[in-house]
Amino acid sequence: MLVTILTLIAAAAFFVSGKFRSDVVALCALLVLLVFQILTPEEALSGFSNQVVIMMIGLFVVGGAIFQTGLAKMISSKILKLAGKSELKLFLLVMLVTGGIGAFVSNTGTVALMLPIVVSLASNAGMSPSRLLMPLAFASSMGGMMTLIGTPPNLVIQDTLTGAGYEELSFFSFLPVGLVCLATGIIVLLPLSRIFLSGKEKKSDKASNGKSLGQLVDEYSLSDNLFRLRVPERSPILEETVLSLDLRKKYRLNILEIRRREIAQHRFLKTVTQELASPDSVFRSGDVLYLTGDGDGVSRFADDYGLEIIDSHTSEMTSGKTGETLAFYDIGIAEIVLMPASQMVNQTVRDAGFRDKYNVNILGIRRQKDYILHDLGDVKVHSGDVLLVQGTWHDIARLGRDDSNWVVLGQPLEEAARVTLDYKAPVAALIMILMVAMMVFDFIPVAPVTAVMIAGVLMVLTGCFRNVEAAYKTINWETIVLFAAMLPMSLALEKTGVSGCISGALVHGLGDFGPVALLAGIYFTASLMTMFISNTVTAVLMAPIALQSAVQLGVSPVPFLFAVTVAASMCFASPFSTPPNALVMPAGQYTFMDYIKVGLPLQIVMGIVMVIVLPLLFPF
Repeated sequence: MLVTILTLIAAAAFFVSGKFRSDVVALCALLVLLVFQILTPEEALSGFSNQVVIMMIGLFVVGGAIFQTGLAKMISSKILKLAGKSELKLFLLVMLVTGGIGAFVSNTGTVALMLPIVVSLASNAGMSPSRLLMPLAFASSMGGMMTLIGTPPNLVIQDTLTGAGYEELSFFSFLPVGLVCLATGIIVLLPLSRIFLSGKEKKSDKASNGKSLGQLVDEYSLSDNLFRLRVPERSPILEETVLSLDLRKKYRLNILEIRRREIAQHRFLKTVTQELASPDSVFRSGDVLYLTGDGDGVSRFADDYGLEIIDSHTSEMTSGKTGETLAFYDIGIAEIVLMPASQMVNQTVRDAGFRDKYNVNILGIRRQKDYILHDLGDVKVHSGDVLLVQGTWHDIARLGRDDSNWVVLGQPLEEAARVTLDYKAPVAALIMILMVAMMVFDFIPVAPVTAVMIAGVLMVLTGCFRNVEAAYKTINWETIVLFAAMLPMSLALEKTGVSGCISGALVHGLGDFGPVALLAGIYFTASLMTMFISNTVTAVLMAPIALQSAVQLGVSPVPFLFAVTVAASMCFASPFSTPPNALVMPAGQYTFMDYIKVGLPLQIVMGIVMVIVLPLLFPF
């Protein structure tokens, strides 16, 4: 017992100090329990196979897909319209919407759905995401108190009551308690989040001096010189190749890319295909050609082959209006600087063979303060020239390996990761709705962890990520290891009798002071325990004690059992006490002390309010 208590105290001290990574501290604590044989290897590693941990991994992937497809930005823009420029309205909307969803969806699932939306929301509103993410996690737990299915401890006390022969609770018996929790949370978190969480700005990524894709498009005036032509069904251009048309000589045009729809049966899996125009590229009906050059040449080319000129504000995939010009789903752009010793120096762009050797196009040349954008094939490149290249992201990545001829400016692959696959947003939304439905409706025989795994795999298979590696990168392994390593701690506390000693001593010591004192003792004992062990285990341990204590005093056990479930669920002072707290930790850049500063006062105030309110809602 002593080793377990000392290990827990030492781990908490290291968490608070913040000098070591939290996942390393958790693993070291786990190793101590293993070395002293308090836990068997199977018990110690059980956290890594726990379904909540697996669920968290899947939810990181789902949340990443919601970001990658731009769905988060779409939803957040709608919420932002309701809030206007008011930070207070934004805070209230996040709390109320999250609490409402949390009443019917698990708090982990609620945070996974809302986290990317709230990050995007904060970015669009020009505020730090940390102001909203911790309140988001707490609101999901508060919302879970509104219904019978909102959180597992609610079901535990229901089972305890019915097992003792008392009348079972209805689905919305918890609603008044949940509303009080949410109201208390809003009132307390509003000043606390403003005081302690406002200064946590995200570190800037501008250290690399790289330019964004949008900046490159504007700098080289790509939109001004870009034209789009659609190939109709019976055009003479069908089955012709780029080489056979000889666009450069005949029309002084340069074809950049071909974008085409996928055939119908594959529409769900892939809706847009970008192809870098090569000499062997064959034109098909419905293709949209992206060209640069002058307007007269484009008009002559379109007239000769019966092509349709697409207005700059019309999307080629729909009949709607959009500001779309160049997209960077599969094909990107980047700048390279020619080195003095480069083999390309004093060669023309055509002779240098960028297209043949490296599979990239040259879209523009920046020479000191001048920009060369037309008739590039005959331009000789000089040492120090900056070339704007276009190619697939894979080919651009390969350019970075040839540092003898040039240097790639900025971090083009990081820019590629930020490109939203917005044409996949409807697919991501459909998968998200499917996941929520499987988690909410009992008639669908699928466990929540299975629903999340299905959604995560579907996000990858349907192309909501650029590749599988991008999906893996969305998982924050530090958070996963921290949570999985701390889960067995509850088992150690239970095995060594620490949990039973603490709960029994505190509750029985307060029994002589009346039902209100006993209620407070039960509440704060459960509140203390749930900081170190899961809320479900806390409820399982404390519910029978609360029931027996109420029976011995001759009062109704209902308020005591509600005290157990609220205390077990309203744990805010630790990042590993609940999955939602752990999920928002990396995105909000929180430390353990942030949870102490904001969560501990809220946890104490919530306890005081509940000790007063529960006897009024459920009389002794």
